Amino acid sequence: MKKLKNILNQMLHDPVLLVAWILAIASSFFIHPDKQYLEYIDFRSLGILWGLMIVIQGYRENSLFEKTGEILLKKVNNGFQLGIVLVFMCFFGSMLITNDVALITFVPFAIMTLSGCGRTDLMIPVIVLQTVAANLGSMLTPVGNPQNLYMYSLTGMGIGEFLATMFPYTLLTAILLLISICFLPGKKEKLTNNKENQQVIKSFGTPLQLTVYSILFVVALLTVLRVVPYQIMVAIILVVVAILDGKILLRADYMLLITFVGFFIFTGNIGRIPAIKDFLSEIVYQKEFYISIITSQFISNVPATLMLSDFAGDYKELMLGVNVGGLGTLIASMASLISFKLFSNDFKEQRLKYVLTFTAVNLIFLVILIALHLLIA
Repeated sequence: MKKLKNILNQMLHDPVLLVAWILAIASSFFIHPDKQYLEYIDFRSLGILWGLMIVIQGYRENSLFEKTGEILLKKVNNGFQLGIVLVFMCFFGSMLITNDVALITFVPFAIMTLSGCGRTDLMIPVIVLQTVAANLGSMLTPVGNPQNLYMYSLTGMGIGEFLATMFPYTLLTAILLLISICFLPGKKEKLTNNKENQQVIKSFGTPLQLTVYSILFVVALLTVLRVVPYQIMVAIILVVVAILDGKILLRADYMLLITFVGFFIFTGNIGRIPAIKDFLSEIVYQKEFYISIITSQFISNVPATLMLSDFAGDYKELMLGVNVGGLGTLIASMASLISFKLFSNDFKEQRLKYVLTFTAVNLIFLVILIALHLLIA
């Protein structure tokens, strides 16, 4: 009973989930529930997203990412090198473990490391850059974030075409991050006591578990690439993880999956109301990139993807727009709220400074990436 109350409490305090289901229920008064409701739901995307969540959680339980960070930090001697490691762990890590997980893992790691070596002056700029790095690094791959996974499934494009579409924006992001790190305060100062404070974890995962999760991760990637049917992947992960460590199955982000279902129902119903569908299609047509950026600023990029995908004529433009649209406001990408909450837990008095720095950096990156899009277009 207590667990049920906790779940209900989580749902009531998740604004995106609430909006999704309010819209879904409201739309059901116009299009009454019928067998087509099941056709709205992209079970393939949901199945793959669930599988990746479980496998990555298994990696986290075995401290794989933190241990990798510790190994990299052993060669760090000054603020510039430290910034490079902390920011680019998020950038490259997000390409495989999603932007959310990269931030959940590496922001606490950064807070602990920066505090341990007496460089709290780098706290805000590094965490802001970590957030930008995770949100934009994740756009390169289909598994980098939920909107990419959904769009990759929806468009049916090949992996080569997907990577080629996103690569120029990812490359420019890497260059901008490197330039930004050059402006960190005291970047040439030697770190003090950093070697003693880099031991964030005491134990590493067992070889058996790491091997099993690595095999499952390959299965998930093959499913994304349409080699393995998603039903088989779900069954394999469910059975293997249940035997290996059943509690992991309870730690996926089921609120996100339920949110997806709500938006699927809403957009499916709207698509069956000709007047509204025509109106939205006219607004979005040939303006997918810019409309998705604007929409993301207010409802975040994942819901924007689900809401606009039924009315977009150019899926590539929409995909680029929702990824670039993760920049801007604090809610443009829900992953950004993870960093803010983690930072606020330890530095409540600096929240306003964080938000101002975050907004300024995000707007600079956003303007530059829009300029790149204009050049490419």
